[in-house]
Amino acid sequence: MSGVAVITGAASGIGAGLARKAAARGMSVVLADRDAERLAVVAAETGGIAVPTDVTDPDALEALAHEAFAQGPVDLLFNNAGVLTTGNSWEIPADKWRQSVEVNVLGVVNGLRAFVPRMIAADRPCRIVNTASVGGFLPSPLMAPYSATKFAVVALTESLAGELATVRSKVAVSLLAPGPVKSEIFREEAGANAEQFVGTMRDMLEQHGVTPDEFAERVFAAIDSGEYWIVPQPEALDEGLRARNETIATRATPQFYMTDEDS
Repeated sequence: MSGVAVITGAASGIGAGLARKAAARGMSVVLADRDAERLAVVAAETGGIAVPTDVTDPDALEALAHEAFAQGPVDLLFNNAGVLTTGNSWEIPADKWRQSVEVNVLGVVNGLRAFVPRMIAADRPCRIVNTASVGGFLPSPLMAPYSATKFAVVALTESLAGELATVRSKVAVSLLAPGPVKSEIFREEAGANAEQFVGTMRDMLEQHGVTPDEFAERVFAAIDSGEYWIVPQPEALDEGLRARNETIATRATPQFYMTDEDS
């Protein structure tokens, strides 16, 4: 695969792993993140172009698209930027709720509004990959903003795929649902009453998470296969999803991990 790959949230974690893999496959990489300093390091490592970008700003995404298409037609767009806030939903500050919605949902929307018209106009096969999470299928206590916004990305991505099909576009779509990946997603200070939960999640990532580079290897294998559902760690999703679907189908009361009732 050659061409141009655009990756938001590229300064660390999953985004940086995707950038390294795309570059290793001979793609030109255009990298976006609000952390300009760390973004420059990844750009130097990959030979890519760093475009410091706040995905909550529609004008910034338009500028990113302009820069990306100046390098050539975009073959891959990874709408990957995301944030995670923990705590009881009623105790999480309003600004943190707003940030989760603006980054995790509207950040993807802004990417679509800037890139999709250009990708359709190019009239060539290309692909958009939106990063949700296994948390976009399996809600969790103490991280409601993340669960809610990643659920939204799942719905948004399916809607997008249907819309592109109705206009007979050559733009393909994939939904990426990461499981545990050794990243800094839990880098923010734990919210009220979430210290134990965050500590457990950090330990889980360290013990069971794959590296961003191994994760990227699996993602690109799925892209090569033309997969819509990219679930690189099915063991983190499948059993829980079957149980959740059964819960909904039978109208049973949900059971949650890491609660007294579930211990």
